Amino acid sequence: MSQMPLEPAPPQAPAGDTLSGFLLALGAYLIWGGLPLYLHALNHIPLTEILAHRVIWSVPVALIVLLILGRTADLRRAIVQPRMLAMAGLTASLVTVNWGVYLYAIQSGQVLSAALGYYINPIFSIFLGAVILRERLTVAQWCAVALAGAAVAVLTWEAGSLPILSLALTVSWGFYALAKRALPIGPNQGFTLEVILLFPFGLGYLIYLVSRGEMQFGSVGGVDTLLLVGCGVVTAVPLMLYANGAKQLRLTTIALMQYIAPTFIMGAAVFVFNEPFIGAKQLAFPMIWAALVLYSADLIWRRRRSVASP
Repeated sequence: MSQMPLEPAPPQAPAGDTLSGFLLALGAYLIWGGLPLYLHALNHIPLTEILAHRVIWSVPVALIVLLILGRTADLRRAIVQPRMLAMAGLTASLVTVNWGVYLYAIQSGQVLSAALGYYINPIFSIFLGAVILRERLTVAQWCAVALAGAAVAVLTWEAGSLPILSLALTVSWGFYALAKRALPIGPNQGFTLEVILLFPFGLGYLIYLVSRGEMQFGSVGGVDTLLLVGCGVVTAVPLMLYANGAKQLRLTTIALMQYIAPTFIMGAAVFVFNEPFIGAKQLAFPMIWAALVLYSADLIWRRRRSVASP
């Protein structure tokens, strides 16, 4: 979600929820939900420069958080492991694609498509689990996947082509979450490693812009300059809030909370940016919501069943 986007939940969920965990996760989802409003204020800045600033200013924010948490030793160990660097390079590439597509959605007036992509994401993650991890799906989960697929088919039928933007967000974040699961390092350290690896590319691109006299940073006014610096905060902080909040919440709680961000994004698209909610979208979105209700109800039912079992 770009960036939202929705870090994978921890491997072992806690037995119950904590207030601090709920507030941390809620803070993350509210920031993600409001991100289109923030990035829309930078629509006059080229997408690639905004992307470079998201990377560059995320580095100091992430490092400060690790210093506060006392986790810098983990990062130092990771940096000298070639396998770890290769895996982090993969996740960094995937999250960069996600950020870029999300920025394009905002700058091209397709925020509703971004909301759809993030609504579909949990269902796509279920599908990835079945296909790649060989996880067995319940009947309700298969129905949810089928409903999401039907919603995409409806949009494709009306437009005459696949909803590429929505699917690009879904697929890039789905594979990012999948690859992140295999990264043997904490989520805070992992994100910091990712932006460190991306930093030379972001800095190199800004140097290229300076050499051509095309860089907007510092020449577009104080407000825009502060907003570009703040891109690091709105990128790093919600990811780290979520990473720490998820450790203190049950999987069912996280599963339900993850709909907060796309709902806010959809609200911004319709009520702030005045994007038309017509045609196939009026059918596709309810189909996705029905799929999410099935997914959530099945998750809650199975959890209650496991708790009730001796």
